[in-house]
Amino acid sequence: MAKSNLLHVCCSHCAAYTIEHWRRQGFETTAFFYNPNIHPESEYNNRLKAVEALSVEMEFPLVIGVYDSGSYFQSVTGDLGNRCKYCFDLRLSKTAKKAKEGGFSAFSTTLLISPHQKHEWIQEAGERAARETGVEFLYVDLRKRYSDSRHITKPMNLYRQQYCGCIYSKLERCFETRY
Repeated sequence: MAKSNLLHVCCSHCAAYTIEHWRRQGFETTAFFYNPNIHPESEYNNRLKAVEALSVEMEFPLVIGVYDSGSYFQSVTGDLGNRCKYCFDLRLSKTAKKAKEGGFSAFSTTLLISPHQKHEWIQEAGERAARETGVEFLYVDLRKRYSDSRHITKPMNLYRQQYCGCIYSKLERCFETRY
């Protein structure tokens, strides 16, 4: 059986090197763009267009999940201080379920290349989703390759976001506050 990986993709800049990494590991990799956390919808659309352009440029299959911002807001309401944990759970749970439905042997996420994310939370969410679905979660720390990914995408002139994705991270960036 061929090794196949459904890779949750948060943005084009994190995806570029991560796709190459899993290909070099022998995985047939399909990107899954599922990000109900991204707000507003215009920001979501900008990021999606960039990922679509990257998928054409790098020739990888892309599956686009439903944009359901309500599921994100419902999952974080009442505990904004831990919103990233809930967000990772939401997105990786959906990725694992999609991987199982699609017959993939494993799943992972481009969040693992970002130096701005808490890896222990991502790993916990991935392992939890793996236990629930029986699909292997591929963990690798790619943070040292973040600039490599950016170098791959820079000549492509792809949209580059200025905040993680949720409205709370946007507000933090604008006002330097912490929820």
